Amino acid sequence: MLKKQFPKVHYYDQDFVDIYNRTWAWTQDVWKKGSSENGFGSTYFSYESNSSINQFETCFSTFFLVYSNKVYDPAKMLDIFYSKQEESGAIRGEYNIEDGKAVFTENNPESIMPPLFAWSEYNIYHKVGQKKRIKEIMPTLEKYYDWVESEFMDESGLYSVPLEATTMINSPRTGMHYPIDFNSQQAVNSLYMSALGDILNDKDLSFRYKRKYFALKTRINSLMWNEEKGIYFDLDKNKKQVEVKTIASFWPLLAEIPNEEKLEKLIDHLKNPETFGTDNPFPSLAADEPDFSEEGEGYRGSVFPIFTFMVIKGLEKYGQFDLARECSIRHMYYILDTFHPESGKKGSLWEAYKPLKDGPAVWADNEDFNKELYIPAAALSTLALMIENVVGLFISLPRKTVDWIIPTLELMGIEDLSLKRNFITILSNKSSRGWEIRLESEKLYYFTIDLIGNKKKTLPIPSGKCSMLIEKL
Repeated sequence: MLKKQFPKVHYYDQDFVDIYNRTWAWTQDVWKKGSSENGFGSTYFSYESNSSINQFETCFSTFFLVYSNKVYDPAKMLDIFYSKQEESGAIRGEYNIEDGKAVFTENNPESIMPPLFAWSEYNIYHKVGQKKRIKEIMPTLEKYYDWVESEFMDESGLYSVPLEATTMINSPRTGMHYPIDFNSQQAVNSLYMSALGDILNDKDLSFRYKRKYFALKTRINSLMWNEEKGIYFDLDKNKKQVEVKTIASFWPLLAEIPNEEKLEKLIDHLKNPETFGTDNPFPSLAADEPDFSEEGEGYRGSVFPIFTFMVIKGLEKYGQFDLARECSIRHMYYILDTFHPESGKKGSLWEAYKPLKDGPAVWADNEDFNKELYIPAAALSTLALMIENVVGLFISLPRKTVDWIIPTLELMGIEDLSLKRNFITILSNKSSRGWEIRLESEKLYYFTIDLIGNKKKTLPIPSGKCSMLIEKL
């Protein structure tokens, strides 16, 4: 097998496969090398319209780069940020591409962005499998955590950052002082710092961050949850809820904060076309909010693949694989409809989409909004969601496991996916003997097939080719 190629996906709708393939082709066009001027000792995403690299997008882009079969190293982009760490532990949210200096703005004077490094590193570990890396970067992550805590947490035990630090720059969250998203993101950070401690077998480290996680989880549930509205809200300076329903309200899912009762109410919103269950799920502002715009208007209704990905990964935490897949497919169809417009004009991929009809989101007062072919955002849908939620594959390299979670059997699968030094192929199709799964690998691994609500079976898959009939499981 060729070692330097991307994994191929198989799916009965060829349009899904085509956009997957084209996204990998476009990725190489925006993959740049660092220079002596900016001090970026590695490769990173860069666009003509970009003057800086962004921590938020960099962390998210690692979630599809892990599927590049090592053509693109997701860890190297994170290393650019780590290399810029200051004595205080600070890692700034943006660095200038020309000179490598931190970018500070009036609305974000500390250049803080969502603290998601630990979540990204945990995922890289399970897809690429380098325990040595976790050991090397842990001091950097700990110093960064301490800086975020000392700089932005007050005596209430909650974190306060400006709106720009949440990236949702024109979201109508007037009066917000304690953002629900940033506090949940720091809970995600705590949760995965603890998980990285477990990987290193460091019980003290794991326990320390688990304790911080539970303290933050308790405060978020007690102060930011609104039982009547069934959703989480920001708080103002007086810790009164700012009752505006935004996509930020769903970050607690990723942080495993809601209990089952709260989860049901959040899912009701995600299914409700009047709030977040719009045709193209999920808008950045609830459809029944007065400032909601069908055109998007930035964070007043646009559907951002980054936030859609976040919600879907949050649903997975609670075993909502069926809903996650349904929403992924709906979202993909809107991306495809925009990619193949009926007008005959040339289609493209975008940073943000309209919530109720196909087409790129529009923000009338900001012509720089919505970058075309913006791979760090769009590829989360066309690559990561395609593999994980449309095809339904979940991989852990350290455990040598591949879980295939699918609601129904369809013609689909993946070919030549790297599992460290092992390439695997998993394909399902219907033969004269019934539904059959064909497998091929170079080394042993463990395969779990989970036909939701039907059958679940784990089998050791030997090297070479083999097949299994579903009816015989």
